[in-house]
Amino acid sequence: MALIHKIKETIVSVVPIMVLVLILNFTAAPLSPLTLLRFLIGGIFTILGLSLFLLGADIGIIPIGEKGGAALTRKKNLPLFLCVSFAIGFIITFAEPDVQVLAQQVQIINPAVNSTLLVVMISIGVGLFVSIGLLRTVLQIPIKLFFLIFYVLLFAAAFFTPSDFLSIAFDAGGATTGPMTVPFILALGMGVAAVRGGKNNHTDSFGLTGLVSIGPIIAVIILGIIMGNSNSTTLIPEAAANPVLGHIIPEVFVEVSKALLPLIILFILFQLFLIKMPPKQIIRMSAGLIYSFLGLILFLTGVKYGFMPAGTELGAVLGKPENAALLILVGAIMGAVVVCAEPAVWVLTHQVEHISGGSIKRKTLLTALAFGVSLSIALSMIRVTHGFSIWFYLIPGYTLALLLMVFCPKMYTAIAFDSGGVASGPMTSTFILSFTLGASLASGGNPVTDAFGVIAMVAMTPLIAIQILGILSIKRGKH
Repeated sequence: MALIHKIKETIVSVVPIMVLVLILNFTAAPLSPLTLLRFLIGGIFTILGLSLFLLGADIGIIPIGEKGGAALTRKKNLPLFLCVSFAIGFIITFAEPDVQVLAQQVQIINPAVNSTLLVVMISIGVGLFVSIGLLRTVLQIPIKLFFLIFYVLLFAAAFFTPSDFLSIAFDAGGATTGPMTVPFILALGMGVAAVRGGKNNHTDSFGLTGLVSIGPIIAVIILGIIMGNSNSTTLIPEAAANPVLGHIIPEVFVEVSKALLPLIILFILFQLFLIKMPPKQIIRMSAGLIYSFLGLILFLTGVKYGFMPAGTELGAVLGKPENAALLILVGAIMGAVVVCAEPAVWVLTHQVEHISGGSIKRKTLLTALAFGVSLSIALSMIRVTHGFSIWFYLIPGYTLALLLMVFCPKMYTAIAFDSGGVASGPMTSTFILSFTLGASLASGGNPVTDAFGVIAMVAMTPLIAIQILGILSIKRGKH
């Protein structure tokens, strides 16, 4: 029954994307018959995979994180706590499929950037900020203060990084919060907050994912300052637009195995030295990990086989100069529907509704996120067609987000920064980024500076949308 319920949920979120692509196929942007067939097959894989993954996260990944975080906090050994937190952040991020996909796409477009080095720097940034975020929870320091301090430092450093790395750095902040990282980090934060207790327990359950997103941005900015500018651009290889299912499945199997292996090792270590669960719970969590494994294989296979080639081809058709207005409109609609298909969005909204006792509804959050991401994709398409710097969006956008913290309830601010991370998951890192790359190439732009940055935009607008929702909730409460 639980699986059937998850399938119904994912059908509601994925089918609108498929309907949109079909409408475009029969109207403004016809796809080749082979690409369309692959897209439809990929859609079936995506629905089944997302359903299995969400079920596995509920009974496997989230309980491991909650119990592990709680057990580490009870140890009251701060050096051990910080070291284990860093290791967890580094290991999970190094194996995160979203990060691997982003690094591969960066190296395809800009061969001067080594994909392995990029992944290592992103992983170090995440590990460091997982430690910082959990330390904040333990010491009960206001999260708004941390956001303000680290974003000011981030933008100060960003002014010194080359243009080639600026968009990639902010994209890295969104790509790290993927389907493996988010459930575990959310659960880890909730476990620590539950043991710490206090009047801000609910508020401290959120915000860790948003804080962690800052780490990889700073890490890639530092990498950019060290490496300097590299104006190396290449076209997307033809093989990337014509994937073979027999090649994709083994690749995805290896990716997902790498992603789950660290979790399995952590699970075993937690069981041996920290949580010591009874056999019945171990069996249940193990089943959850198996569901997550199979689900991610199906999901990523569907995305790579069907969604990425369709996105690239759509972008190439709509990116022609004469289709500029249509490109922006399609981008806005696409943003609204794609965010609802992100696995981590469903995990976060479920956790928010559960922790808030139903006072913050999942549908309300999804609506606000859909509006924010719709705006972000539309703005990104305008940047693709005109080729101006992403600074024109990032500076006013983050300034507004930080100013809204003054008026927004603490819990909504924490949820907003978490939402910015989870909205930019595998669907954005694959389908939307492929769409933007195709549009940039078709419009004659530079994908390194024009296309990269779309994930960053998706990560930024929810910070504004959810905080505005929080401010409106206060006004409704007063009335």
